[in-house]
Amino acid sequence: MNTSNRYNRQIILPEIGDEGQYKLLKSKILVVGAGGLGAAILPYLASAGVGEIGIVDDDTIEISNLHRQVIYKTSAVGKSKAEEAKLMISELNSEVKVNAVSEKLSAKNAISLFEKYDIIVDATDSIAVKYLINDACLVVNKPMVYGSIFRFQGQVSVFNYQNGPTYRCLYPDENNNALNCEDAGVIGISVGIIGLLQANEVLKMILGIGEVLNGKILVYNILNNEQQKYGFDKSDIQSISRESFEEKYNKSEVAEISFDLVLEEINNDSVLFVDVRNSDELPKISLKNQVQIPLMLLENEIEKIDKNQMIYVFCQSGIRSKMAVEVFQKLQFKNVKSIAGGVLAMKNLLKEEIKV
Repeated sequence: MNTSNRYNRQIILPEIGDEGQYKLLKSKILVVGAGGLGAAILPYLASAGVGEIGIVDDDTIEISNLHRQVIYKTSAVGKSKAEEAKLMISELNSEVKVNAVSEKLSAKNAISLFEKYDIIVDATDSIAVKYLINDACLVVNKPMVYGSIFRFQGQVSVFNYQNGPTYRCLYPDENNNALNCEDAGVIGISVGIIGLLQANEVLKMILGIGEVLNGKILVYNILNNEQQKYGFDKSDIQSISRESFEEKYNKSEVAEISFDLVLEEINNDSVLFVDVRNSDELPKISLKNQVQIPLMLLENEIEKIDKNQMIYVFCQSGIRSKMAVEVFQKLQFKNVKSIAGGVLAMKNLLKEEIKV
């Protein structure tokens, strides 16, 4: 095959050679999320010569992203992450075909997207989306490269590889209350290291070299450079059919509402605002009709809440509040909505009520 000088340094590796470079050229990789993890994964897959890369992200760039999402420029704030990531890759390696999908991954598009690619990379920070990715990968029989960050610690694994264990084998409890990086905090180095480890797993699978993290999870701590690798077994969950996938996910979505639409109700006695953050989280919100019940305690303390009230739930960024709405709905509460964007969206409209 004819190759440019671009790949010479990796082609001379006996484990890669011209044959391996051809495998890279023919590979198609989908990266779900163009945030911190994606910002580390994407340039290294592109620079290695992966032939086709898909990027799924419906978000736009914010100034607070830039300390960890290092592929974006300050001048790109407000623009589409997927489109800006595509531009970055095109400038880095014009030989790569890039497909930018500026949509939210959902049950409606996951399977049709995943069918077009060889490997699916989870670069999200949403627990719910990770289960969705896992289940869609099972339907179409594609491996999932998992990455996750919690403060100074990260995890990497590969699920559904050669009929190996899945995400549900490791984390069977779907009612997981783990915080995302927006809620828990993160330093850019963490997502950089974990994203590179994910990219490494992708390249090993394409090239058929090394030992893939199949049935193993790597846990890395950046503060002391300690890493552990734990094995886990495949559970009884063998597969998910397209029918069961659609039945599970094609139910009504959690109702969300923008805070500016409920501002006039902050003094309404028939309305209750429920803060499902932990008690130590800032900034504080002080509304007339408000209670604070951390998400992990909500089901046990639900009797404190009147089912007849209109309930608006909020958290730090709008992720845990949607999980809380599902808890309310399960317990037959009818009038419950999640405040989109959480406190991060509320604070500018309630400056006089916020105590930082």
